[in-house]
Amino acid sequence: MPTVLVPGVLRTEAGGESHLHVDADGSLRAVLDEIGQRWPRLERRIRDESGALRRYVNVYVDGEDCRRSGGLATPVPPAAEIQVLPSVAGGL
Repeated sequence: MPTVLVPGVLRTEAGGESHLHVDADGSLRAVLDEIGQRWPRLERRIRDESGALRRYVNVYVDGEDCRRSGGLATPVPPAAEIQVLPSVAGGL
């Protein structure tokens, strides 16, 4: 069962949880589809209206940037760890 690590800034949308255990595996798309079913507010922060990953969100499957390993088709094995990291903007 894959585990999705939710950063503090997104935990409100995940019911306060820092780790989400999802039943879906096979692809990142399948995992995000399940997140959309169970935590729709969180999914809207990760994917846009067309279902694509938002530009400012980085997603890693077992430490590998999904944008370099297949995007939404990135393979997700049953015991995978998925990190969701929204970009932080700012400056002086």
